[in-house]
Amino acid sequence: MLSIILKRLALLPVMMLIVATIGFLLVKAAPGSAFTNDKGVSPEVLEKAKAYYGFDQPLYIQYTKYLSNLAQGDLGPCLKLKAYTVNEIIAESAPVSLELGAYAILIALLVGIPLGVIAAINHNKWLDYSSMTLAMVGICLPAFVLAPALLFIFSIHLGWLNPLGWETPSDRILPSLSIGLYIAASIARLTRTGMLEILNQDFIRTAKAKGLSTWTIIRKHALKGALLPVVNYLGPALASVMAGSFVVETIFSIPGIGRHFVNAAFNRDEYLVLGSVIFFSFLLIIMNLVVDIIQLAIDPRARKSKS
Repeated sequence: MLSIILKRLALLPVMMLIVATIGFLLVKAAPGSAFTNDKGVSPEVLEKAKAYYGFDQPLYIQYTKYLSNLAQGDLGPCLKLKAYTVNEIIAESAPVSLELGAYAILIALLVGIPLGVIAAINHNKWLDYSSMTLAMVGICLPAFVLAPALLFIFSIHLGWLNPLGWETPSDRILPSLSIGLYIAASIARLTRTGMLEILNQDFIRTAKAKGLSTWTIIRKHALKGALLPVVNYLGPALASVMAGSFVVETIFSIPGIGRHFVNAAFNRDEYLVLGSVIFFSFLLIIMNLVVDIIQLAIDPRARKSKS
């Protein structure tokens, strides 16, 4: 397991270089700039601004300079919020996005796993059909659809929760549900599939023959193996959390990286866009490594396939 982890960590700089290169080229290929959006900017001022940030230099010089700064941990200045650097914005907003993501994953696991287990042990019964119907509805309602619906019902119509902000504990509920319920739907289906496969194994029949109760069999013998598909899905689930946070943070006015990324994209703040992409990519790579470690710990057979 240690050799697999070291191999993944050795590839980390290469993967980050690829992400930074592709992101840099895409940002440069996009039309417009952060300065052309300012009203009343004269061509002379525009040229001086470009020269100040080095945007008048050839592309390869801009690229090497950016990589040099990136290697030193400098993500560059913020072109619109000139009082801040990209490092400062990410340092301030990253804890908010990470907190939102943690709540969303927790909700997904707490809702999806029990729903899948209940469906599996009641195979082809009404609890199975109703649970999987709810899961299918959840899969058809991504965060950008579910978030406005929850906002309308619980904030505007019922008035139970605040529609915007990230100040009180109750402000965490709707944004976390918007992302978490969508992921919970997939986890429920995967848990059901894994549980049905395990319940048909010979060792489960032996446990039943010994007179063990259903929940004892589930807890002690079946659940660990049934959760392997869920563990495999956690990597894509983390990507779904990040993608959902872009929309959800904007809808609920949450001061996270997702909201800054959306605003930076509209304002063509290329340093902030690149910094957000690099941060999320680094986080996703690290979290995928953690997921792989969990998978290897649960299923030692996977070590051969990943080595």
